[in-house]
Amino acid sequence: MPRLILGGSFNPIHHGHLICARCVAEQSGFGCVTLMPTAQPPHKAAPADLAPAGDRLAMARLAVLGDPLFEVDDLEILRPGPSYTIDTVRQIARGDSIHWLIGADMLLYLPHWHRIEELLREVNFVIMERPGWPIDWNLLSPLFQPLRRNVVTAPLIDIRATEIRRRCAAGLAIDYLAPAGVCRYIREHGLFVR
Repeated sequence: MPRLILGGSFNPIHHGHLICARCVAEQSGFGCVTLMPTAQPPHKAAPADLAPAGDRLAMARLAVLGDPLFEVDDLEILRPGPSYTIDTVRQIARGDSIHWLIGADMLLYLPHWHRIEELLREVNFVIMERPGWPIDWNLLSPLFQPLRRNVVTAPLIDIRATEIRRRCAAGLAIDYLAPAGVCRYIREHGLFVR
C-alpha cells in the first residue's frame, strides 16, 4: 500500500492533525501516514514560539506511539537549512510515487513553494478539504487545476496549534487537545510558556 506524507512544523502536533490524516488515509487507501516535522519551516520567519526541532520531533513520536498507521521521519529535522519539500522528495523518492498531504488552507500558498513547477511534476499532492474551508479554484493558475481530482474531504476538527500555545502561555490546561503523551511532554519540558 502507498504511503501518505504529512509535513509540518507540528508546533505542537495535536488531535486535529491525526484525525484528519487518518480520515484521508482511510478514504484514499493509504496504508501508512508518515509525519515529517520540519526543522525550519521556509514559509514562517523563525517565530519566537517555535519549539526546538528536537522537541517537535519527540512530540510527533509520542503522538503516534503504538499506532500502526503512523510513522515519523526525522529527515527534515536532520537536514540543515530551510525544509524545502522538493529537497525532501528527491531524497526519499527512490522510484516510489510520493503522495504529500496538504490542507485546503495551504493550497492557495502552494504557488509560492520553492521550485513549485518541479515539485508538481514529482509529487502527487492530496488536498484535504474541510468543512468551512471552501477552495476557490479561480484563484489558482491553470498549472494547479489538475489538483482538483486529488481533493479528499476530512472532518472539521477545530483544534489549532496556536490555541494550544496560547493556553500553555496562559497556564491553562491543554488536555484532550493533543495526545496525552504530547501534553505531558509539553508540561515536563516547559514548552510554550512565556
